[in-house]
Amino acid sequence: MDIDWSQLGFHYTETDYIVRASFHGQWVNGELQGEWTKPYATTDKYIHLHLSATVLQYGQEAFEGLKAFRGVDGKIRVFRWEENAYRLQDSARGLKMAPVPTELFGRAIRMALERNLDYVPPYETGATLYFRPILIGTTPRLGVGPGVDYEFVVIPSPIGPYYPGKFHCTSFIVNRRVDRSARYGTGPFKVGGNYASSFRATEAAHLMGYDCLFLDSKTKRYIDECSAANFIGIKGNEYLTPRSEEILPSITNKSLMTLAKERGMKVTRRKIRLEELADMQEAAACGTACVISPMDKVYDPDKERTYHFGSEPGPLLTSLYRTLQDIQYGRVNDDHHWCTVI
Repeated sequence: MDIDWSQLGFHYTETDYIVRASFHGQWVNGELQGEWTKPYATTDKYIHLHLSATVLQYGQEAFEGLKAFRGVDGKIRVFRWEENAYRLQDSARGLKMAPVPTELFGRAIRMALERNLDYVPPYETGATLYFRPILIGTTPRLGVGPGVDYEFVVIPSPIGPYYPGKFHCTSFIVNRRVDRSARYGTGPFKVGGNYASSFRATEAAHLMGYDCLFLDSKTKRYIDECSAANFIGIKGNEYLTPRSEEILPSITNKSLMTLAKERGMKVTRRKIRLEELADMQEAAACGTACVISPMDKVYDPDKERTYHFGSEPGPLLTSLYRTLQDIQYGRVNDDHHWCTVI
């Protein structure tokens, strides 16, 4: 193994092992009954899949993303993996798939880590070992409906820090012509179709030097999500984030809201009109990959208006970013018990 940790970006780097488990069941009185196999590690990175599998025919697929951090003390910490397990279970139920039990999810993450310890980046690099758990339907089926067979796979890969240089800002552009997800659809679930449906907007934005800010699908008045991340706004001492049926509940956002409350900030989840950006001192996207991605501006091409937040990350978002990173890297006490030390 010869990895230049300083050159890692957010892309796939192959490790020695992945971890798998399978489910085989049947529908009984409207309920899917069956059992999961024990997880096992393998060097085989490919899945032998029938062309009429429900993942290919009807999009029965969900995934997660979480990280393991090598801390300042040399210990390895996995951040809030239980929350990822719960969210994958919600996604599975939303797409009529077999949920992965929390205990199985945790065993698979631990196994993927222990079989790939050499791929956990050194502390001083700021890089991490990223896990991509996926759940797919494997039943051959042409008739419209859910399958009864599923494969759960944990793919580990070392990734570099989202900000290889200093913590910096990005620019966003408002898109009213593409819906990342529909109201009461699959928005609250972490499924591949939500991301594929946004590619038209996000790739066009990237060509113009922006990330994409999506509005609600019904009225196009309220802020929904930032590309594939939740939105945060800072208004005085208030932490604002959207309440919507269309967006994925971010584990990072949930953690940041807790930290904001602890520092005396008012935390509010509600519908946020786009025009309210004018009253905010700071704004950002947040998620597993970036933790916090501050905005320097948001451009609304339809209204020919630009909302500015400054060329450098603001003080409150910077403080929250550093506090969460301190917990993840073991630089401060983990009073919330968010990290599992392996």
